[in-house]
Amino acid sequence: MGLTARIRTRDGWAVSHAVVTVTDMTGAQVLRVEADTEGAVRDTTALAPGAYTVIVTAVGYAPAASSAIVTASGRAEVGTVTLARQGGTELPPPGPWTVDPAHSSVAAAAQHLGISSVRGRFTDFAATVEIAPDDVTKSRVEAVIRAASIDTGNGMRDTHLRSPDFLDVERYPEITYRSTGVSEAGPDRWTVRGELGLHGVVRPVDLDLAYLGTGADPWGGTRAAFRATAELHREDFAMNYNQVVQAGIAAIGTTLRVELDIQAVQGESLPAA
Repeated sequence: MGLTARIRTRDGWAVSHAVVTVTDMTGAQVLRVEADTEGAVRDTTALAPGAYTVIVTAVGYAPAASSAIVTASGRAEVGTVTLARQGGTELPPPGPWTVDPAHSSVAAAAQHLGISSVRGRFTDFAATVEIAPDDVTKSRVEAVIRAASIDTGNGMRDTHLRSPDFLDVERYPEITYRSTGVSEAGPDRWTVRGELGLHGVVRPVDLDLAYLGTGADPWGGTRAAFRATAELHREDFAMNYNQVVQAGIAAIGTTLRVELDIQAVQGESLPAA
């Protein structure tokens, strides 16, 4: 006898400490119980046979209501109740996540000769994500990129990009990013506000972030995927070198489009290889 239920997000993750309230047909509360850390409700209170309304609430989620029939045994099996993030947005389960560089990319593109784009990527980087448990806008991101790992597919160009004309990797070996805030920008879209340290200059830079989903991986872990973009101006970071080839056309454009494709593994570190 009693009430059983499972409280889950749309991705199937447990909503811990959700509150389940049961009312009878007159609206009177007959039971109030809290889910455990696994999002499970198992209460042995006997209920009189009949129809009831079950209301599930949790901080940060929109409430959900459903009907339940209590049988002569006094048992009510509500089944799985799915809660949506308040405002319709979703994020991975709260806690620490570690970015997997082997399945992520940090890339940038700049205009070349005014007619095409030069694309490059950084091959050596590390980052962590902390999803806040109750208020997702308090989530945090930190990243460090080795500037010398720039790779555009052309050795001569990469050497120039590492020189004092551009990244000056001997003086500024690391590019850093630390978030200062997160705000909702639409369904599954977020604006990450942060500070980018590049070429000895620290400036505010916003990331336009899309959350792509969460799921199990073949190695027994849980992964979340994100895609983010940002626009940078080289002169904002004291990288003013340019070569004008003709009629005012610069060899390399001053605007960079940054594109991030990220996979993060749940936990404070990556699993052993």
